[in-house]
Amino acid sequence: MATPSLADAISTWFGCGRSKWAPGTVGTLGALPLYWALRRVNPIAYAVLVAAATGLGIWAAQKTSDALGEDDPPCVVVDEVAGVLLALGFVRGRGLRAELAAVLLFRVLDITKPGPIRIAERARPRGVGIMLDDLVAGGLAGLLSRAL
Repeated sequence: MATPSLADAISTWFGCGRSKWAPGTVGTLGALPLYWALRRVNPIAYAVLVAAATGLGIWAAQKTSDALGEDDPPCVVVDEVAGVLLALGFVRGRGLRAELAAVLLFRVLDITKPGPIRIAERARPRGVGIMLDDLVAGGLAGLLSRAL
């Protein structure tokens, strides 16, 4: 792969996206250790860190997309990382059930891409579209999980 090594590492979430089986799900699971490390920080710091991960993800996803000449390469899973971190941010401190619901709802919404999620993935430049649909899915999953 001709992608610069830092962009490749970030976009594939340190190799999770190279999984031959369900790379998006593997990327989601790969985000959980980061969530566990961050879930005790104050909500503002958590939001800033998710925003920073999103910005870095846009850059890395764009670089990998350009290098591969694909609109949304399956190996790019940093979008799942940002999306599930957003979903989990809505249910921090609400227990394991709420966290599991957020993760499962995020995956269902990310895979099925109903309405606004499908629209968000068309955003340009490509790095933004790659990230935005997962952020919309994460926001919706988080809100639904919080309401449960």
